[in-house]
Amino acid sequence: MDKENLAAAVREFLSTRRARITPQQAGLPVYGGNRRVAGLRREEVALLSGMSVDYYVRLERGNLSGVSEAVLESLAHALQLNEAERAHLYDLARAAAPSGRRPTVTASRVRPTILRMLDAMTGVPAYVRNGRFDILAANVLGRALYAPVFDSPLFAQRGPVNTARFLFLDPASHDFWTDWNKAADDAVAFLRSETGRAPQDKALTDLIGELTTKSDEFTRLWARHDVKFHRAGIKHLHHPLVGDLALPYEAMDLPADPGLRINVYTPEPDSHDQEAIGLLASWAGAGTIVPSRTD
Repeated sequence: MDKENLAAAVREFLSTRRARITPQQAGLPVYGGNRRVAGLRREEVALLSGMSVDYYVRLERGNLSGVSEAVLESLAHALQLNEAERAHLYDLARAAAPSGRRPTVTASRVRPTILRMLDAMTGVPAYVRNGRFDILAANVLGRALYAPVFDSPLFAQRGPVNTARFLFLDPASHDFWTDWNKAADDAVAFLRSETGRAPQDKALTDLIGELTTKSDEFTRLWARHDVKFHRAGIKHLHHPLVGDLALPYEAMDLPADPGLRINVYTPEPDSHDQEAIGLLASWAGAGTIVPSRTD
């Protein structure tokens, strides 16, 4: 992000966080019924943060340059930021530091030891991705589980396979994710977090520009400035061969490979999902072609 885009990101992030908190939630008295805003006023955030109104206005205009950690902590407390939002605020402040910020280098290839680890996971689907949702490597079961994504016409002429691009630009994604709205909310929030972590990642900026241009839904969600961590949860998918799945997953960072993480899906023991994954493994292991949605 250049300075102008960074200032805009700071401004929108702070103003959207301020707008969602009512005076009652902040423990402030409300006099009269003539408020023009549902959320907090700038003066109220300044009061809660222990700073002058002029100083807070400067911050919300996008100028986080030189802001101390104590001020950031006060602001995070006043705006009731969760862990992901607090981390995003700190990322934005580091990007705005007067000394500049060294580019965050994201690993561009998967090391052989990680590839061997993926191959050794014969009973669970797993893949490695970066913060842009590019799938850089997958084991046999991971490839089979995400067959509708790998088989998408979006990636016939270009790569790598990208789940965010599939989610917003391929109509088949509405069949693959059984709760498409949640998947879309999460994906946009994860990408927004990544822009703070890696503000100089041109490929990330290009992806966001493409999705904003081509998807009204992405544009609407992007304007909310929500951020989240991608760590663990349950993925609800509809696979063309084995039907509906509810798969617990863990998303784990690879410390030796900045920006890369491995996603592993582990079905509950003795469940329908485990049986379905076993069936998928037998087909994939036998060399059977996993059909796409058009087969």
